[in-house]
Amino acid sequence: MGQPMIEYDPGECKNPMKNIVIIGMPGAGKSTMGVILAKTLGRNFVDTDIVAQETTGRLLQEIIDDEGTDSFLETEEKTILSLHAHHAVIATGGSVVFSQKAMEHLRKDGVVLYLKISCEEMVRRLNNIRTRGIVLVAGQSLRDMYNQRVPLYEKYADITIDCSDGDFEKCIGNVMHELRKFPG
Repeated sequence: MGQPMIEYDPGECKNPMKNIVIIGMPGAGKSTMGVILAKTLGRNFVDTDIVAQETTGRLLQEIIDDEGTDSFLETEEKTILSLHAHHAVIATGGSVVFSQKAMEHLRKDGVVLYLKISCEEMVRRLNNIRTRGIVLVAGQSLRDMYNQRVPLYEKYADITIDCSDGDFEKCIGNVMHELRKFPG
C-alpha cells in the first residue's frame, strides 16, 4: 500500500508550528480532540490507528486476537515510522508510548500533547473494550495498564491537559493557550 505521506506547501500554512501529536489513555478523546484541533487550526488530521488498519487491511482487535500484543505493537511502530506528516494533527494509539523509536520519530517534528484522564474516567468511557484494539497483557487489569502507561505519557509530553471532566471546549481552549508557547 505504500507509505502514507502528508505534504503541505509552507506558503499555505497559516501557522508554521510543527505537527501536534496527541497521546493518552484509551478513551481520553485523542481522535475527537484531534479532529477538533485540525479544524480549528486548518491542519490535516491523521489517526494512526486508522492508518494501521488501512495498511494491514485488518481491524486492530483482529491483529491482537490473532497474533498477540507483541505483533500489534510491531504493527503500530511500523505505522508510525512510515508517517511523514507536516503541519498535521496526529492522534496516536494509546500504546504508542511503548515504542521509543516511534515516539522519537513523532517528537522529531512535533509537539506532544498528553490528554490526561483519571483511571476512573477511563474505565467509565471504555464501553467497547473488547473491540477497539486496546493492548492489555494477559491478566492485566485496566488499573494496571493505567499505572504502567502514565509515566510514559508524562515522559514524552511537552504539554499535559487534564480532560477528565469531558468538557472539550474547555480542553481545546487550554490546548490553544499552551500551543502558543511552542514556536514553529
